[in-house]
Amino acid sequence: ITMAWGFAVMCGVFIAGPYSGAHLNPAVSIGLALNGSFSWNLVPGYIIAQMLGGFCGAVLVWAFYKDHFDATEDPDTKLGTFCSMPAIYNPWKNFLCEAIGTWLLVFCIMMFSAQGNTAEVGLGAVGSFPVTMLIMAIGMSLGGATGYAINPARDLAPRIAHALLPFKSPKRDSWWSYSWVPVLGPIAGGVFAALTYMLIF
Repeated sequence: ITMAWGFAVMCGVFIAGPYSGAHLNPAVSIGLALNGSFSWNLVPGYIIAQMLGGFCGAVLVWAFYKDHFDATEDPDTKLGTFCSMPAIYNPWKNFLCEAIGTWLLVFCIMMFSAQGNTAEVGLGAVGSFPVTMLIMAIGMSLGGATGYAINPARDLAPRIAHALLPFKSPKRDSWWSYSWVPVLGPIAGGVFAALTYMLIF
């Protein structure tokens, strides 16, 4: 799963990079706006696009795997396909895990994209490889605790899709009482990454 997610991000960065700067994550967009390398005027539109992308992706997964969902008796397994679920429920520790993982992601992206740190390469896809490896490293080291959303749109948009889409019984609620963790945790991590970057540089 970690490798698949890493390579999926690589594809997203490669495709969207020339047009939008490869903003796939609201926490990254907010962090970059805070440190002055991205316009605040663009943040709302980017977040809407990121949420729409997450929602549409979740609907496609539901459509493709509908027969599998129908055959699955465990409602938690169905929900876990759409949004993150912690291995051990402890909201504040889960929040801290998401914040630390996202801090690492956003801080490293700022370092990768800093002026003078971007290498010129012949193959455009190679430029997205550091982010791919970073996503994999975060997943392998921190992913076990929460399922590592590290992206509010990756969790909230598919969670909304889960709430709206029809499932063969049993279907559980979309666990809204936990949803603040994978949304606010990454945003806090992105903000702290921007502050750390500005403090150091």
